[in-house]
Amino acid sequence: MLNYINPLWEHPAARSRAITAENPDGAAGGGARFPAQPGSASSALGDGWKTRPSVHIASGETFPVADIEGPGMIRHIWITCLSDGSAFRMPWQRGVHPWRDMILRMYWDGQEAPSVECPLGDFFANGWGKVAFISSAAVCVNPGNAMNCYWQMPFRTRCRITLENRAPDGFTLYYQIDYSLQDLPAEICYFHAQFRRSNPTQRKTPHVILDGVKGKGQYVGTYICWGSNSPGWWGEGEVKFYIDGDSSHPTICGTGTEDYFCGSYNFENTETHRYQEFCTPYAGMPQVIRPDGVYQSQTRFGMYRWHIVDPVYFDERIKVDIQALGWTEHGKFKCLSDDVASAAFWYQTLPSAPFSPLPAREDMEV
Repeated sequence: MLNYINPLWEHPAARSRAITAENPDGAAGGGARFPAQPGSASSALGDGWKTRPSVHIASGETFPVADIEGPGMIRHIWITCLSDGSAFRMPWQRGVHPWRDMILRMYWDGQEAPSVECPLGDFFANGWGKVAFISSAAVCVNPGNAMNCYWQMPFRTRCRITLENRAPDGFTLYYQIDYSLQDLPAEICYFHAQFRRSNPTQRKTPHVILDGVKGKGQYVGTYICWGSNSPGWWGEGEVKFYIDGDSSHPTICGTGTEDYFCGSYNFENTETHRYQEFCTPYAGMPQVIRPDGVYQSQTRFGMYRWHIVDPVYFDERIKVDIQALGWTEHGKFKCLSDDVASAAFWYQTLPSAPFSPLPAREDMEV
């Protein structure tokens, strides 16, 4: 992985570019060129003003967000969107964004299979569809629902980014892809992200966060949506990393779910005796959705851990999983049937193995 923070005093041989609805191919001098349409908000101002700040993606459509010739590197992505059907939802759906219906994909250097395939919300650590504000090193989600990521994504010959709309309604998309065109080192690893869900988890069967990886690289992040379906504590499960030649036993084995996400003792605030949200540069639990006595019937959690300064390196393959464990009333561990969805983030050499198919839309629903 390239240096995460660039020395700002250097002036490398790089050219800055950005792709937006106003400049869809990122061309030099190519912004603000759409003519003002009669009757539009900018019709009285004329060309060169704010004439096309967004695009509309119809139901079933896959929109080509970016198609860039390299070498270069994605440095920042900003996205915000609004569903056409947001004003016509049932009471229990209000305030929930259909981000699981929007599938983000990224392709590097001409590979046919995507290296990133993840619902939009889970990619930006907002998998439950309700906005959770986040201030971290890799992902920031800001008011009102502005999703940002700062993962560096190098590519040699081509970068292609698409967004598929699997929702029954269309939506309006605002976006900006900030990147640089520049030479790259002789050896690089490429950014990858994959979504998986176990709903519910099965007895004595861990939820697989990542598997099927072939190549050399480093694991750099985990985001998990955890929906608890039982009373009591749900986070005794260990996160395990099976590296290279590991088979039945992992090289890295954590001590519990809250420990892996850099918390402790049930994420409990000892004064209020309630779950305590927190948000730090590298780990956090920014979202706790609590039962409201009506439609919110289960407690649900959103947690992230970015291995930016402590990546997990592998030379051939890696597998990551987590157990769903609680307690019985007799002080024994209890296997849980919970709703666990995850997004794994890693860098690796190409070619990368194709992912297993995403679940059907109804199997991804929040």
